[in-house]
Amino acid sequence: MVELAIQRLRSSLDSCYLANMSKKHGEADAQAGARQKLDRKSYEKELERLHVELVKLQLWVVHKGLKVVVVFEGRDGAGKGGTIKALTERVSPRVFRVVALPAPTEREKTQMYMQRYVSHFPAAGEVAIFDRSWYNRAGVERVMGFCSDEEASWFLKTAPQFEFSMTRAGIILLKYWLEVSPEEQERRLSSRIDDGRKIWKLSPMDLKSYNRWDEYTRARDEMFAATDTEWAPWYVARSEDKKRVRLNVLSHLLEQIPYKELEPEEKVELPSRKIGRYTPAPHPFKYVPEKF
Repeated sequence: MVELAIQRLRSSLDSCYLANMSKKHGEADAQAGARQKLDRKSYEKELERLHVELVKLQLWVVHKGLKVVVVFEGRDGAGKGGTIKALTERVSPRVFRVVALPAPTEREKTQMYMQRYVSHFPAAGEVAIFDRSWYNRAGVERVMGFCSDEEASWFLKTAPQFEFSMTRAGIILLKYWLEVSPEEQERRLSSRIDDGRKIWKLSPMDLKSYNRWDEYTRARDEMFAATDTEWAPWYVARSEDKKRVRLNVLSHLLEQIPYKELEPEEKVELPSRKIGRYTPAPHPFKYVPEKF
């Protein structure tokens, strides 16, 4: 009787949670629809400012030996790749490492599910950015039938404890879900078909999952209900406007990690140098044709 009462209470709480999430998404949709696209000049000016702050954060992470994990999840076409690029394009790849794992190998399929992700966790002075993560099990694997319902349920049950262990080990964990409307997703996926620069982004899996919007929505909501915890909350970013979502996420990330600007030990100046003491050899270099 006690277990049954607990199950009913949990079901009731989950229902309330999902109803509130739907209401919030509806309000966010209305607000997003009323906003205009951000112009490029304003975007680039603010992005430059944020990049300067990210460099300061990088130096602080190395100085303090911080360990940071940033997870990016969302539907196909939600803008994860562009946001990650904006986050990493002005910092060192030795500090900000992007982890984008392929499908598991036959050997990895026999390991504990979390095992191949743990091997990419940061050491002191590193930021590991996951372009999709262990939450594949709660999303694409579950919807597309790559795992059983039992495996998906077990993941949702154990993921909070796993992430609690991460935070207890000193890892700063940030989880971002990029939310996009079905109309904008369709526009973005369609634009990839005839664009030679983007066609690689349109995988067979994207096409198979295209007609499963509702299944992904249900999987997302159940994932939030199970894993949106006090120690590892989900942050949802509206991504109808790619420029806005990049600025919003970068700004939010900087607010989540307290840092200070480190004063340089001494002012950096280029030393004097002498050129001309050596005559270059007349080697027949094969120069790249200057077509432009």
